[in-house]
Amino acid sequence: MAVTALRDYRFEPADALEHFHGNQLLYIGWDAHLMFCAPFCLPLPPGMPFGALVDEVLPGVFGAHPDFARIDWAQVRWLKSGQPWQPDFGRSLADNGLGHKDVIRFRTPGLDGIRASCS
Repeated sequence: MAVTALRDYRFEPADALEHFHGNQLLYIGWDAHLMFCAPFCLPLPPGMPFGALVDEVLPGVFGAHPDFARIDWAQVRWLKSGQPWQPDFGRSLADNGLGHKDVIRFRTPGLDGIRASCS
């Protein structure tokens, strides 16, 4: 069903880049692990090395899942905006082409949730 607005909704979005004090929002999801039902949205500095995201940030986000400790990061398949993508762990988020409100997901071959339930 189509919806027609009764008035013009023009406003500044509350999640605009300038509201995050030098950080940018990055959405991160782990495929086939529905214990986390949606990507997490994290405010991160664009200069953070991608390796620091994996080593220092993701354990605090996904570490409660029993599969997390078993991830072989060399085998992880990454997606950026739904397309296959290979990050450089030594380069910054910005240098890896990640901008404000971008979405990345990762797939962990052989790890499909608790007892392969995708949860």
